[in-house]
Amino acid sequence: MTEIVFYLARAENGVIGVDGDLPWRIPADLKRFKAMTMGKPMVMGRKTFESFPSPLPGRRHIVLTRDPAWSPEGAEVAHTPDDALALAGDVPEVAVIGGAEIFALFLPRATRIELTEVHAAPEGDANVPSFDGWHETARKDCDGYSFVTLVRDTGQHTV
Repeated sequence: MTEIVFYLARAENGVIGVDGDLPWRIPADLKRFKAMTMGKPMVMGRKTFESFPSPLPGRRHIVLTRDPAWSPEGAEVAHTPDDALALAGDVPEVAVIGGAEIFALFLPRATRIELTEVHAAPEGDANVPSFDGWHETARKDCDGYSFVTLVRDTGQHTV
């Protein structure tokens, strides 16, 4: 079964973006994102794809859009979440990388979240709510941010 994993950085106030960009610069977050998504199909929205200077090397770009005429170089186009997953094919993991609408669409299917918690509350125009019903399995605290792994809460916790 294919695991659907979210990769995102989110501020304490839920902000994930501003004006089509990240409201922070955290090189370690970008390095972690690259390492964790390399070789995997990535599902994203059109605005997220267009925020890249060019397609990211070593990864497939599956773009979910409502626009039937949109067809950029370097992207495979899907119009529904099911279409996006069908394009990804039979793979161990699909990386869902945003934006906010795409996270909302895939939330019921997600199995894990690789989250960079940014310890700030910047202004922004793209937000993702907190992940209720998820359970933290790993955390690495750094200066100004934390890398956190969340899995869907099964109600069975061991301490």
